[in-house]
Order: sequence, then structure tokens, then C-alpha cells
Amino acid sequence: MKKNILLTLLISVFVMLSSCGEDFLYIAPQGSIDQNALMNQTGIDLLTTNAYANFSENGWGASITNWTFGSMYGGDANKGSDANDQSVLNTMETYSILANNGYIGEKYSWVYKGAKRTNVAIQTINETEGLPDAFKNSRLGEMYFLRALFYFEGIRVFGPYLPWVDDTFTENDPKVHNDIDIYPKVLADIDQAIALLPATQPEVGRANSWAAKALKAKVLMQRGDLAAAKPILKDVIDNGVTSNNLKYGLENDMDRNFYSPTDNGKESVFAIQFSNDYNNANPGISIAYPHGGAGGPGGCCGFFQPSNELANSYKVDANGLPFLDKSYRDAPFVAERNTDPAGYLSVNGTMPVDPRLDFAIGRFGIPYKDWGLPQNNWVRDVANGGFYLPKKHVYTKEELDAGLANGGIHDGWAPGSAINYQYLSFRDILLLYAECLANDNQLAEAMSYVNMIRERAGHEDNIILLPNGEPAANYLVNPYPSTHATFTNKDLCIEAIRMERKLELAMEGQRWFDLTRWGGQYMATTLSEYVDFEKNFITKFASSAKLDAAKTMFPLPDGQIQTMGNDENGNPYLVQPDPWK
Repeated sequence: MKKNILLTLLISVFVMLSSCGEDFLYIAPQGSIDQNALMNQTGIDLLTTNAYANFSENGWGASITNWTFGSMYGGDANKGSDANDQSVLNTMETYSILANNGYIGEKYSWVYKGAKRTNVAIQTINETEGLPDAFKNSRLGEMYFLRALFYFEGIRVFGPYLPWVDDTFTENDPKVHNDIDIYPKVLADIDQAIALLPATQPEVGRANSWAAKALKAKVLMQRGDLAAAKPILKDVIDNGVTSNNLKYGLENDMDRNFYSPTDNGKESVFAIQFSNDYNNANPGISIAYPHGGAGGPGGCCGFFQPSNELANSYKVDANGLPFLDKSYRDAPFVAERNTDPAGYLSVNGTMPVDPRLDFAIGRFGIPYKDWGLPQNNWVRDVANGGFYLPKKHVYTKEELDAGLANGGIHDGWAPGSAINYQYLSFRDILLLYAECLANDNQLAEAMSYVNMIRERAGHEDNIILLPNGEPAANYLVNPYPSTHATFTNKDLCIEAIRMERKLELAMEGQRWFDLTRWGGQYMATTLSEYVDFEKNFITKFASSAKLDAAKTMFPLPDGQIQTMGNDENGNPYLVQPDPWK
């Protein structure tokens, strides 16, 4: 069984230190444990574990994978399943979400549950005397890192105007206005983490200083400060190492990043450590597996089906390059609905495609990891979700047989596995740095990083083969030649980088956050085109709303606004962003 530091069986001890329902800042129950008893190395380790465990204690809306907020809302995928199951997602996938949506409530609560846990740990560490310096610095650094990450998740979903509650608050239910931009406070936390954390750790799941630097760069990129992010990204690329002291680099085989026996490899900058345990098998994505039953991966529940728009983005021209002019939306398509009721749900086209298509997306007629060919019952409702399947985070049959996954681990019916989730990955860092280079008109250098990613995509390890040893599809991917216009045209270079992020990071919870940081109008135009294309395949998108350019954030939950109430002057503590009023 894979070992990690998320010992969630300890969480029941810390009821006092965690959440109490879904209210904003969690009024803790009385009793449970004397905090003074935690003022030693063992107690502080338990508090640290409790903070990391926030990654595993979440509903589907709060999932750190952001399969709903980042991928589904960004056009990577639609809800899938059928129209009635988790109907709360129907309005999200068609861009008509309201402030009473339960998924946004889960995410908001998760942010502050995590902040509460890190605050208690920081308070306890600072009040404990006689701690060894190395131990104290590492644990403080980890807590500053985690607190920054939790608040960054809040920023990415709700925008930067959020209540900032740190370890200076000692009351259980502080009242704080959301009237300041908290980006500077998040960055200050990360600077603390960078200063305190070691470059390597004795346990691989702990954050190290290089992960903190990478997080700082990612926060700066989301903020739009490419100039500040650029040297940090360069430092991470040139000198960074994992917590277990592996020099950062790209794996030849992309599967090594989504396969539990090879977790924590050189591409993993900071990964959420999961295990095949009821409390820690990535419950936040437990419904986002193929449907079906015995003999298939997961067996429940058919959510998170890749979009037609994403699938066709992997079409390439005769030179193995993507269609930056978006003509990939023209027929023929990479797969089409099968009109033969006796056959598989869809049939594949013969046009050349980037091999990452069948790495990120399950297609009928293409081997699905080691499970054989997908079966029709793996799709719950083709009219509602289409005929593509999620794939990256889905476990192999080998992992199931080895006890690293289970089809009914959550509540006896929902699947989970020990596959880590790379919250910060080296492939992401490379492409972020390429953006910075392109922004400074260093186009040839920017394209060299894009080509690193493309060359890895074409490695022989990433070509899916049929049982007879032949490629399963007409795979073709090549680096951009130096004569290509992307080496001299800045706008085209930037568009090539953005397309590469779409292809490389598909179904990893990144897409919508990328679209928003590229600008509200870019986001709105891209998603409008997505809806217009998708409605040709799935009829519910014909009545979909179009997301306004000003809505680069989700609405704050109505319930949280009501819970916070008003200050002594009658002004609400929590104010809804203008686009959502």
C-alpha cells in the first residue's frame, strides 16, 4: 500500500480544530481535546497532518482536482451522466449558475476549513517552546504554503476579494469584510514558506521550497504579473528538485503521471497524496468515472465526459501540427455517433491526430488503458453526455488487482484510487514560462519549450497500440519547425502556447482558470464558440446561456452572505461581486 502523510484516520481527534457544518468560519464545538496537549512535536505533526487532510475531505464541488470549476466550466468536458443525477450541475455546464448552487458553497467552505486548520497549527507552533529549529521551520513553512494554496483556490474560483482570516484571529467566528484584494497576503505567505522550507523532505508528500516557488509563480501568473513570475519559473526549471530530490523533468511516458506505482516522479512539483483508503482515495472525483458495472473501470457514475470540442482539438495537419485557426471544428470529426444500433456507440475517423487525444480521452475502438475496448454501458446517457470517456485519473485493472484502487470504496458504491493529483506539475511550469517568454517577444525560445512538450507527446511510450502491435489510430505529432510563423509572429506564438496548454493539460482542472487569466473577453469568446460547436452534438447546449466577459469569477454563496450578516453600521460583511449582483 502506498504510504503518504495524509493519515485521515486521525481527523476525528481534531473535531475542535476543523469544521462544524458549512458555515463561514466554523464555530468549533467545546471540548474534544485540550490544545495544550498538542504543544509538542507529536501534537504539531498531528496538526500538520490535519491541514494536509483538507485535500481529502471534500465533496465533489470542493474537489482539489477542480473537475467541475476548471475543466467542465472551461469546456474540457460536460457534466455527463444523465440529466437528473446531480442536476445542480446542469446550470453550471450551461453557464446559468446561481449563487445558491451547492457546489460553490462546498468550495467556499473548503477554503476556510483549510485556513482554519493551518491557522490553529501556526498558533500552536509559535506558542510551543523548545522545538528544534529545523522541525519548527519546516512545519511553519508547510502551513504557510498550505494556507496560501487554500486561499489561492478561493481566488481562482471567487476572485481576489475574499475575507482574509489568518493566525492573528483567535476567536472562533471572526467577522471580516471582503473589501480588500488578498493577492498580496497570499504572496506574503508564500514568501514565508520559501524562506522556511527545506529543498527536500523526509516524506515525499510534504511541500518543499521549490514547490513554494512554483506556487508563487502560478499565483503571479493568475494575477497577470508575468514579469514577476518569469525569473521564478526559470529558477524552478533550471534548479528545482522534488521533495524526494529528483531533478524536475518530463517523463518520457505520460502515464507515469497518472499511475499510482510511479507517483512522485520528476514531473511532480507538488502532488496531493492519495491512497486506497476510504477517507483518502480522492473522493472529490469519485463520480467522474465511466459508468457500467463489473468488468469496467470504476463502474460509476458516468460524469465528466470530455467534450466534442476538446476531442477535435487534437486533429493535426499533414505536418503533425494543430489547427491554430480553429478549423479543427470542421468535419470530418475524430469520432461520430454510430447509426448501427448493434455496434459501438461511436466510430472513429481516419484523420491524423495528436496521440494525446487517446491519452486524455477514452474513445470507442481504442484500448482503454489495460481494460480492453470500452463497452457501450460505460456511457450512461449518450444523448446527455456524448460518447467520450474520462481517462487520465482513471485507474488501471492492474492497480485494481494490486489493491491500489477500488470500485466501491466510498459509501460502498463510488470508486477511488491511490493515484496522486499533481496540483503543480513540471509540464505546467514549462508552458507558463513559455508564455512569459512570448510576452517579452522571445519567440524562438518560447517555442523551444512548446516543442519540448510536443516531442514528449510523440515518444514511442505514448503511442497506443492494438493487440496486433499496430497503432490504434493515425497518430501524428511533430514540433513546430523554426520556419513556422509562430517563431516570428507574437500573437500566433501566444496562441500556439495557449493551444498547447489546452492539449497537454486537458481534463486536469486547469482550462477555465487559464481562460480567465487571459482576459474576460477572451474567456467569453472562447466559451461562446465552445457552446456553438457543442450544440451540434448535444442538444442541451442549444439553450445554453453565454458567459459574460465580466464574470471571471463565480458568485459568492448566498448562504455565506446571510450567515456573515451585517456589521454595526448595517453594512454586509460579505458583498457579492458586481457582475453577480
